[in-house]
Amino acid sequence: MENYRSLFSIADEVHYLNCAYMSPMPNAVSVAGMKGLLRKAEPYKISQADFFTDVEKVRHAFANLIGSSEPQRVAVIPSVSYGIATVARNLPCEAGDEIIVAHEQFPSNIYAWQVLAKERQLTIKTIAPPKTLHNRGALWNEAILKAITDKTALVALPHFHWADGTRFELAAIADKVHRHGGVLVIDGTQSIGAYPFDLREIHADAVIAASYKWMMGPYGIGAAWFGPVFDNGRPLEESWMGRLNSEDFSRLVDYQPAYQPGAVRYDVGEKSNFILIPMFLEALHLIQEWGTAQIQSHCRQLTAPLIDFLTAAGCYTEDPHWRSEHLLGVRFPQTVAMERVREELGRRHVLVSYRGDAMRISPHLYNTPADIEALTEGLKAAFA
Repeated sequence: MENYRSLFSIADEVHYLNCAYMSPMPNAVSVAGMKGLLRKAEPYKISQADFFTDVEKVRHAFANLIGSSEPQRVAVIPSVSYGIATVARNLPCEAGDEIIVAHEQFPSNIYAWQVLAKERQLTIKTIAPPKTLHNRGALWNEAILKAITDKTALVALPHFHWADGTRFELAAIADKVHRHGGVLVIDGTQSIGAYPFDLREIHADAVIAASYKWMMGPYGIGAAWFGPVFDNGRPLEESWMGRLNSEDFSRLVDYQPAYQPGAVRYDVGEKSNFILIPMFLEALHLIQEWGTAQIQSHCRQLTAPLIDFLTAAGCYTEDPHWRSEHLLGVRFPQTVAMERVREELGRRHVLVSYRGDAMRISPHLYNTPADIEALTEGLKAAFA
């Protein structure tokens, strides 16, 4: 395995296996941010074209990452909740319709639906995983597919569950929800950038992702792809840059009633952020250079001996078909105290997350076998 750790500023004694919480900033992304920060010291060097050039590059890079040939369908957003709220504002639905979500889904992909359901007299159907761990991923996906009916206005899911990494079969879900006249919106924050995602296979209506996890970008910026269902929608903000011909600064007071085409209308105000945009763009270039296949391969090689150890110790991890290599949820036997696990891993500077009844391990290219060895030694001590 190639060693990418030198591309980051991670202390030697730290075993950071927690990219699903927040990625460490690649050094190149940090440099892009510092250069962007200094640009404001000389605003006379910032041209009118600079308000748009890098933003358009971000659109193209994100579209390419998710398998879209239509960059104008990409909006620059500050958060997942912003993208979800945009969908909620423009969702075709009527009283009595249903919204389908997964059990213990991340709240950014829940709260907007709760508000919408109350306002529009909709019903939220939360699909829980099976009580058994045997064949858990398959059964959970079957339950979601079964729940989709002619009443389904929306299915709102992640690609991988944030707590334990369970994979949802989005292509099959998209096919069924569209046959029943509904919409599929995906929170791709825990997958896009680390796992292959292709809109030519997953026919989603909206794909939304924050940059600060697997896209290796800064906090406070992300991207959202909106399909034809949302072509004529109304944005959350009435930004001047979201209006047609806003590139011509000399005619901004010729107030324009028409919005920019595609999803450009949904951009956040001040989208041209001269710090965050260059950082996000550099991060997307790195992801393109590394490739999601390489990230999955690296993580697979890293975690293979760990999974063998966990299986032998009586721990549960999802079947390989229903998870990824970059996001692994572990459930311990009842004889193992989670607090003891926390203590032993903390002592060794091993950083993971604890979500519900699962320990979440999320490696990346910067991790080495030494990180997995430290984790394994900590678990052995906790299990003793």
